[in-house]
Amino acid sequence: MTSRKPRVVLGVSAGIAAYKACELLRRLTESGHDVHVVPTADALRFVGEPTWAALSGNPVSSQVWDGVAEVPHVRLGQSADLVFVAPATADLLARAAHGLADGLLTNTLLTAHCPVVFAPAMHTEMWEHPATRANVATLRARGAIVVDPASGRLTGKDTGPGRLPDPSELFEVARHVLARGADGRDLAGRHVVVSAGGTREAIDPVRFIGNRSSGLQGYALARTAVARGARVTLVAANVALPDPAGAHVVPVGSAEEMRKAVLEAAGAADAVVMAAAVADFRPADYQGSKIKKAESAEPAPIRLAKNADILAELGQRRTPGQVIVGFAAETDDVLANGRAKLARKGSDLLVVNQVGEDLTFGRPDNAAVVLGADGSHTEVSRGAKEALAETVWDLVAARLAPASPD
Repeated sequence: MTSRKPRVVLGVSAGIAAYKACELLRRLTESGHDVHVVPTADALRFVGEPTWAALSGNPVSSQVWDGVAEVPHVRLGQSADLVFVAPATADLLARAAHGLADGLLTNTLLTAHCPVVFAPAMHTEMWEHPATRANVATLRARGAIVVDPASGRLTGKDTGPGRLPDPSELFEVARHVLARGADGRDLAGRHVVVSAGGTREAIDPVRFIGNRSSGLQGYALARTAVARGARVTLVAANVALPDPAGAHVVPVGSAEEMRKAVLEAAGAADAVVMAAAVADFRPADYQGSKIKKAESAEPAPIRLAKNADILAELGQRRTPGQVIVGFAAETDDVLANGRAKLARKGSDLLVVNQVGEDLTFGRPDNAAVVLGADGSHTEVSRGAKEALAETVWDLVAARLAPASPD
């Protein structure tokens, strides 16, 4: 007996970014999901019904009057495993927040028992307007996941926050939300800070001391946190990866730049996860011009100076109830070194993993032991970095104080 395909309702509202939803639809159908597209009537001005039907393999309607005998305005929401609206315009967010039922999509939103995700897309002024912000807050308070838009080029010459995130990243949100189900929003209302990548410490204008961190683990942590309902600030050092949908990305280069960005974001955060590989040392003397190779002499030694210990500083500055997670990349005596680091840093959890040639850095998989200041010991066998990320957030969520009522 074959298992039922996950049922997704893809809602599309009337924004220029509707064409990007075609790529999201393609990814959903090709990965084995049964997708029913429910566009608003005006959305069909941007992408027509034949396109949605051809890509989904299902009939498309925007009207409650089509197929009345099947009661589509109730059936679609009741039978869905996920309702995902992309793009969600300011108008659609307002209608959803106020419980209007003036079309098939808004009716579906009112009857859905499953997780609901909105991916807003609009001009910056509309996104930042107090009315839109209030509507977003209302939807989040009711249990919906509202993915913050990306910053970038909008229609015309405008740029700023309001751009629909990349469809591949929206697909990752959909996949994670489906995997966790209706009870997966344990980070709703929380602000988390994640660091990712590897810092670079300049020697001269063209050379640096760095490491092999790709940022994959930190980005997996950011993606899974968004899918669990969190507001995510991602401090990324020298990462060549697409921005995770819904995360506010702060790019940095050096350890000191990361320190400033993390400490600034951590002040109002419920949890901080330091997954980045931060350089312990930097050149003590920066050369303002490129160091030339002398044919007849050996290069001068590079003196090193210690960088600030960001994890330890977070432990000293922590706010009441804040959960702090560190990472320890070790090559030898992995657990012994990890326990010693946990005791020194003052963090609640320490993710300890072994690194080396073709191990962890730059790979899609990871294995680790998560040590707790309370004496706990959680082993995570080798698997996708997302699996480790989910375990980390499980342990964080269990340690968070109850959220304050609004």
